[in-house]
Amino acid sequence: MRGLRRWWDDTAGGLPATFWYLWSGLLINRAGAFAMLFLSLYLTAARGASASLAGLVVGAYGAGGAVGTLIGGVLADRWGRRSTLLAAHLGAAGLMAGLAFSRHLAVIAVLAALVGVVHSMPSPAFVAAIVDVVPEERRSRAFNLQFWAFNLGMAVASLLAGVLAEASFVALFLVDAAATLAAAAVIALKVPETLARTARGTPSGPGRPGRVRRPGLHTALTDRTFLVFVGLTFLLAVLTMQTSTIMPLAMRADGLRPSAYGLVVALGGALIVAGQLFVPRLIEPYRKSSVLAVSTGLMALGFGALAVADHLPVYLGAAVVWTIGQMLAAPPNAQINADLAPPRLRARYQSVFYLTFPAASFVAPALGGLSLQHLGDRHWLVVGGLGVVAAVGHLLAGPPRERRVAALRESQREAELVRG
Repeated sequence: MRGLRRWWDDTAGGLPATFWYLWSGLLINRAGAFAMLFLSLYLTAARGASASLAGLVVGAYGAGGAVGTLIGGVLADRWGRRSTLLAAHLGAAGLMAGLAFSRHLAVIAVLAALVGVVHSMPSPAFVAAIVDVVPEERRSRAFNLQFWAFNLGMAVASLLAGVLAEASFVALFLVDAAATLAAAAVIALKVPETLARTARGTPSGPGRPGRVRRPGLHTALTDRTFLVFVGLTFLLAVLTMQTSTIMPLAMRADGLRPSAYGLVVALGGALIVAGQLFVPRLIEPYRKSSVLAVSTGLMALGFGALAVADHLPVYLGAAVVWTIGQMLAAPPNAQINADLAPPRLRARYQSVFYLTFPAASFVAPALGGLSLQHLGDRHWLVVGGLGVVAAVGHLLAGPPRERRVAALRESQREAELVRG
């Protein structure tokens, strides 16, 4: 019993109540966000769209996601974390209900793009709010739990989506909308505005007391230390996207059935749900750059091993390796991102960081398809090589990052003394 209590304290102890309400909202949000997983099937099966047209509509959703990430970051820093989360959730619920009853493909395409915007808006606000309320020494645990909730929610969503899609596509969209409203209710009732906890900024000039000068997105987009980290995260995202873009094609070329691909994906999700809560205690003694180098190296090894994979057991073994890498990378990746952001620009920095994922979702299939077509199994050696480059990059970029974080902390302490 004492061992279990100690494990719980190491994993989730000492986190504030606001974090747990944010965590609950995220879990409900992800568990209910299943309708868009079946968007292409809905368009072709229920609305008679061609495969190419369905692809364009799904692409519109992805493009909306890139725009929504930036909008969410700016609004969360200017308007507030809570307000941004509520607006995004309420907007998503309304748009999802609209999709349930829309019949014209042009209307569905516009709604899909708007859903992409509001689905991506909460991500910077969620993370910025977590950083606002969780003490620095406990953020690694908080981000680990966030990653776990995200994957648990996605696993639940995948199961629910299949059942609802077989019953009714209208029900699929309406239940999604209801789950989004439930998440909005948790945020509205239990999550206070956390933006006031951050630095308030500096006066904008003489004669304008109380006005605040807030640097824009350009600050994040010209921060070299931060952009190096974003670039390395982009490489990690390209590796991760292989599982949903190129790996199914490779498995089909090896004569494996779609059920085999489903088994590989399910194994990764099961490992994360079962093991992610044990990661913080495992990596706590080590430098973040070292953990990221090891985790990215494991991902390089796992994907590189697919160069010799032609049977399901090899794919499953490789999936175990790269999933462990993903699990180790999640907490330090999120914490470094939070540490590098000035308090007034937390959400903006998060929005730039989260752009790596829609970018990778475009680059991975676009270039990966060409690579697989022309290189065959050697494609996976290229992917493994990218992982090695990222691992070395983290080792080289680690010391400058640490110096930058130390300087930011010192400036924050000085600002607090001045305000005090």
